[in-house]
Amino acid sequence: MNAEILIPVLLLIVAFLYASVGHGGASGYIAVLTLFNIPLAVYKPVVLILNIVIASIAFIQFYRAGYFKWKLAWPFLITSIPCAFLGSHFTTSEHMYKLLLGIALIFPVIRLLTKAPKEKTDQKDVVIIAALVIGAVIGFASGFLNIGGGIFLSPVIILLAWGNAKEAAAVSSLFIVCNSLSGLAAVSNGINFTSASWIWLTAAIIGGLLGAYMGSVKYKLITVRYVLALVLCIASLKLIFG
Repeated sequence: MNAEILIPVLLLIVAFLYASVGHGGASGYIAVLTLFNIPLAVYKPVVLILNIVIASIAFIQFYRAGYFKWKLAWPFLITSIPCAFLGSHFTTSEHMYKLLLGIALIFPVIRLLTKAPKEKTDQKDVVIIAALVIGAVIGFASGFLNIGGGIFLSPVIILLAWGNAKEAAAVSSLFIVCNSLSGLAAVSNGINFTSASWIWLTAAIIGGLLGAYMGSVKYKLITVRYVLALVLCIASLKLIFG
């Protein structure tokens, strides 16, 4: 199978798995496109648009299911959006960028290969100051690394007992959409979709729709999770050592 077939197939799988937990999948898309040596200048805006579309699909699904809580979302959003915009303008050497991005890809690998953080029985009220700081830090990192940040935010919400897994997914999906839009505004003059980009987007939308639908259903896709973890791991090593 050549790249023209493999890339859409892998993007569909990435979108399916990430949308099922309320994520946009940017880290997965970057991993796939990195494996096939797609240049950063080409994939950066494409990844952000994929992230926006898939996370939007996931948000709508979780919102309709009644899991979204505005009081949980707004403290993160109010600081993450401007910080994501600033992070997108922050530049460093290509070597350092790839190194940091490679390290960031390790987080979704860990999430795929281990159990999700255990939900706390007694949920707590959001600590506003802490949420504002967390939103700012994740937002800046998201803008700089060209990802949405949901892979970092979801476990934080669960570990701090501010929401359960479904509520965290709902908030994270909106968080990803807003941060990706903010990041896209910083590179809006560089958007150039090719025929291949449209194929990638179509494949991801199909995967995202299926994943978001399955997000409220308990299912087991261990083999697929392992395949995606392998792809992310290879891409991480390539970015760090390549």
